[in-house]
Amino acid sequence: MYDFQPDTALKPEELYRQLAEAADALTRDEPDPVANMANVAALIWEFVPDLNWAGFYRVGTALKGGQELILGPFVGRPACIRIPLGQGVCGAAAKTGESQRVEDVHTFPGHIACDTASQSELVVPVLRDGEVIAVIDLDSPRKGRFGPHDAEGIEQLALVLINRI
Repeated sequence: MYDFQPDTALKPEELYRQLAEAADALTRDEPDPVANMANVAALIWEFVPDLNWAGFYRVGTALKGGQELILGPFVGRPACIRIPLGQGVCGAAAKTGESQRVEDVHTFPGHIACDTASQSELVVPVLRDGEVIAVIDLDSPRKGRFGPHDAEGIEQLALVLINRI
């Protein structure tokens, strides 16, 4: 049993430090990547306020060959199952290997609306040996929800997960 009690009144830097520490403790001795992604998605949901979706997309084999993003563990409403690399916010992060912080998803070219309640989005790639293996996707029903501190915090979380997912 794990009992993490995030204090959402903390400064964002401290909140994300605690999130990374909780994720490290929870995934350190677990070899199964699906279990680790599931628990980390739940931690994000508990630690980060104003979310309507938090989870993972994994890089995998597309149905017609090549690679695409495939839905992984998440918390929130049902989501798009497959996303082509380069399409939408998640696909852009996977293709470029760079975090995508979008204040208003309706202005993002090619945005894929898996949940119409989403207004802003943060997607952070998880890289192993320079290759994107997954992305961490956070959606919020509030425009402008994600700032630089959120991106930095989730990027630090991604570093914890490199060899655990």
